[in-house]
Amino acid sequence: MLLIKERQFIKEYGLKLLEKGLTKATGGNLSIYNRKENLIAISPSAISYKKINIEDIVIMNLEGEKVEGNKKPSTEFQLHRIIYKNRRDVNAVIHTHPTYSTTIACLNEEIPPVHYLIAYSGYKVPCANYAAFGSKKLAKNVYKAMGKKYNAVLMANHGLITVGENIEKALNVSEVVEYCAELYYRTKNFSEPKILSKKQMKKVINNFEDY
Repeated sequence: MLLIKERQFIKEYGLKLLEKGLTKATGGNLSIYNRKENLIAISPSAISYKKINIEDIVIMNLEGEKVEGNKKPSTEFQLHRIIYKNRRDVNAVIHTHPTYSTTIACLNEEIPPVHYLIAYSGYKVPCANYAAFGSKKLAKNVYKAMGKKYNAVLMANHGLITVGENIEKALNVSEVVEYCAELYYRTKNFSEPKILSKKQMKKVINNFEDY
């Protein structure tokens, strides 16, 4: 069986998405890229995270061909592929539907630096234009918004996608972005939030590099 460690992480972190309230039922997907083997372990389509076994996790190559697995890969595999092909610093991708991030995504707005922890993403969390789920167009829209600058992107009328050098860091970004999304939502309902300047955020990002 290929990528056993990565399969185990997909199963473990899929459950964490539910435990942390970052998604519901079978929503969202996650993957890990083993650069040495040039293979992706990705969650299967339409199976509850509570019921996924490691043999259900699909192994694909970077061309999008299934190499091993008895189930269909996530419908969003194109999204994972385009990121791995263009971001050498990324080895894990998580897509979720958390309440506050998705609320802002449904407004087709980005999350500005309302709190310094937005630096987990970059200077902000941009919002990618809408396209049908599972489509190549959506994958292109997300990567256009993400580029090499951001570790998180809202998907208009859809949800959130985050990346990291490993699955733990990708999950950390998801949690922090959802926290910042909630702060932004709550402050907007009370008054107009004071947004950190680019200069202030640059200092935070520089500090994070030494953290």
